[in-house]
Amino acid sequence: MTEIHRSWQPSAAYLYVLHLDAPSTAWEFLRRNPRYREQWQGSDEDSDWGLSFAEDPSLDARQARPIWCVGQRPVVRLIPHTDPAAQCFDLWAIPGRKSLTHEGQHLWLQGTSGRELVRLTLSPDMRNGEPFAYAMPAGAEHKQYRFTLETALGLLQGTRANTVTALNRPPRSATIHMRALQALDGTLAGATQRDIAVVLFGDERVAEQWNPDSELRAQVRYLVQRGRELMEGGYRDLLN
Repeated sequence: MTEIHRSWQPSAAYLYVLHLDAPSTAWEFLRRNPRYREQWQGSDEDSDWGLSFAEDPSLDARQARPIWCVGQRPVVRLIPHTDPAAQCFDLWAIPGRKSLTHEGQHLWLQGTSGRELVRLTLSPDMRNGEPFAYAMPAGAEHKQYRFTLETALGLLQGTRANTVTALNRPPRSATIHMRALQALDGTLAGATQRDIAVVLFGDERVAEQWNPDSELRAQVRYLVQRGRELMEGGYRDLLN
């Protein structure tokens, strides 16, 4: 049993999943994949997981900063600007946890605005403390960049209140993903579906409603199946 699955029963430990964006949720399922974990530990297997480079599976989405090479939203680039009135780039003024990662072709800046993980690329000649501008490809459909630009503004200019997702409650899909993740951990830890039902829905409800053809059992079966599907490659659908 890995460290991920030892403490799968306290539901409060999974509440952070409600506030993850899609790429971070995808990471939570991928990092539980036994083959991915074996490869990280030194297996000779060479598989395409959709990452620009491997990330440590012991790190959950609050700590890890995986860079996906599939299903990314349009990316805004930060470039130097000659107008002295432009905002100056200040890495240390960005609130919360942030990271700079070079994956061979691009330097990526990652941080959090609201509950969204923001990913930007930096021009090679960007300098801390100097004016900058946001750049997107000429001819690009501006509507596709609206969300990316809003989250970038939220990260770098403190306008998170203007971002759409910062105002919304977690969607229903987030609750499903949270429960599927917990059900998956229970399964990988050797728990039965009834054990999982008790943890997710309580002893009393299970005692009253659990039987081979019950809706409750079907719901647990779905969560277990959904968790496995996402772990075994379905996480890529979240990236799209």
